[in-house]
Amino acid sequence: MTNVTYKYATVLVAIQNLRNEGYNVDFNLEENCLICGGNKYTNDDFEIEQVYRYEGESNPSDEATVYGIASKDGLKGILVTAYGAYTDSMSTAMLRKLALKKE
Repeated sequence: MTNVTYKYATVLVAIQNLRNEGYNVDFNLEENCLICGGNKYTNDDFEIEQVYRYEGESNPSDEATVYGIASKDGLKGILVTAYGAYTDSMSTAMLRKLALKKE
């Protein structure tokens, strides 16, 4: 995984720049996998290449994370998560994969 960064001022700008870099599909979380179209990806089926985290000024619920993801079958896409949105139903392995790790 590449560095966690605050490179872009907003989530929208991060998404636009990732699109410009070829991350052209949208991934969504579904229980213990990512989905894109009819395809499901377990935590072994993709790599997180870029991560951008945004914190709300006064409210933790305003936090969001933008992931640039590459699947092993060649898709490059974006996953946007809100603070705590996926923690209840995710497996430990998926939570570890999506966790922000400082290098």
